[in-house]
Amino acid sequence: MNWIGVIPAITTNLRADLTIDHDALAAHCRWMIASGCTGIVCGGSLGEAATLTVEEKIAVVRTAVGAVGERAPVILGIASLSTREAVALAKAAVAAGARGLMVLPPYVYTSDWTEMKAHLAAVLRATSLSCMLYNNPIAYKTDFLPEQIAELAAEHANLHAVKESSGDVRRITAIRACCRPRLQILVGMDDAIVEGVYAGAVGWIAGLVNAFPEESVALFDCARRGDREQAMNLYTWFLPLLKLDTVPKFVQLIKWVQAEVGRGTPHVRPPRLELAGEDLARVRVVLGEALKNRPEN
Repeated sequence: MNWIGVIPAITTNLRADLTIDHDALAAHCRWMIASGCTGIVCGGSLGEAATLTVEEKIAVVRTAVGAVGERAPVILGIASLSTREAVALAKAAVAAGARGLMVLPPYVYTSDWTEMKAHLAAVLRATSLSCMLYNNPIAYKTDFLPEQIAELAAEHANLHAVKESSGDVRRITAIRACCRPRLQILVGMDDAIVEGVYAGAVGWIAGLVNAFPEESVALFDCARRGDREQAMNLYTWFLPLLKLDTVPKFVQLIKWVQAEVGRGTPHVRPPRLELAGEDLARVRVVLGEALKNRPEN
């Protein structure tokens, strides 16, 4: 498992009846890898994990593995309300062919480090797969501090990476100070990617990549090789789109953009609803401006 590069948190392709379209999902995974992405994350928040059953999550993994084969690793997001289910999902992921796990805190229960560490430890002990901790205190109300991450890494040899989504780029520096070279650090917020790479991140769990993979890979590569002028030119163009990844309706927005560029459908599972009214009008303007000024590849 190599936690480096642009790794899409893929959307889950849905038909109009809200069942999973596995053929479209497989084609989407192949497009991501052909465009230069280095892995696939299934069952993340952008993949509508909260509305997928355990069986559906495993089926998505199988489809992704079948689509990309040995060309890139498939990673499953481990997001469950209970530790028992999270452990079962981690074990099932191995049989489905996943090569890594993205481990989240419980969706709705927030508590102290003792309880959260016990939850994470149970998942990490349940598998030999390479694991990435997902820190997103904005969404999940649980904040894994750099010192706590270092403590967890010291006790679990298969914890190899952190997806950092606190919104504070200083956290990347702090995690590096505590954990380098033990852990790889990946940016988890689209509109912090250039700053994150400059602070030392080596990967990007990306959202808008689902609609603009070539531009995402180009932006990441420019930032990694230190081509600041080119990176900032591309970032300035991309930023209005990337900001769609950081608002409550990010799933609907990204799926709509993806559909508009001919690579998916806007269908989402309730309680999410498809975009309408002012939300739809605003994103039409954002995408229209982006397409009008799209840089040449």
